[in-house]
Amino acid sequence: MLLNQISWDVSPVIFSLGSLHIRWYGLFFALSFYLGYVILEKQVFRREGLPIGLLDRLATYVVIGTVVGARLGHVFFYEPASYLRDPLSILKIWEGGLASHGAAIGILLALWIFKRKSGKTYLWTLDRLVIVVALGGFFIRMGNLMNSEIYGHYTSLPWGFVFLRDGETEPRHPTQIYEALSYLILFFALLKYYISNYKKLKEGFIFGIFLIVLFGVRFLIEFVKEPQVAFEQTMTLNMGQWLSIPFILAGAGLLWWTNKKK
Repeated sequence: MLLNQISWDVSPVIFSLGSLHIRWYGLFFALSFYLGYVILEKQVFRREGLPIGLLDRLATYVVIGTVVGARLGHVFFYEPASYLRDPLSILKIWEGGLASHGAAIGILLALWIFKRKSGKTYLWTLDRLVIVVALGGFFIRMGNLMNSEIYGHYTSLPWGFVFLRDGETEPRHPTQIYEALSYLILFFALLKYYISNYKKLKEGFIFGIFLIVLFGVRFLIEFVKEPQVAFEQTMTLNMGQWLSIPFILAGAGLLWWTNKKK
């Protein structure tokens, strides 16, 4: 093995029970929700003296919004023709195919419904939720790494990964790790800022920073990432980048509005 190659041949399945396969991706996906709930309970709801029942309701809306939005986002943004031929395959989430942009849209819609029943403002909820959403992004990208998927172009850098399970023979950018570490840093930064400023927090500020940083990172990393579907081969900016631009602009506009608001 060359010094600039890290051979990656990890099985995506942790263990099997008959026809039931427990996968790393599923474990990380579930772990992101569990840790997100715990962090919101201990660092947000207890700190602000809010009832746990409100958090339970929020968690329900977020889970549904995330799963439905991520799946439908992948279906409509990346492979609409394939799923039109076999609509029932949309339900086969365990086979993979979740889009982070779709998840973002699903969460935003779910929180709009939650806001109407919670007594809290839309931005109040988003400012607190996106802290753990950044952590969830870390776990999802680590799940992609375990699946040997969504990696980057060929590279001569010393940390290039050879994804043997996917039939690769040359090192590629481990873009899953690039994104995962970026999201993890964002999580800690947002959590620290919230803890230090929650009593005087301007509504929309944390959410604006989240949109700019997370989707800005996603936009930049896409330049070294392999296209996920064939039609992206001829695009100057791929689908992930085009979908990131509105979120970045929305974050910038939200920060401007937050600073103008008294």
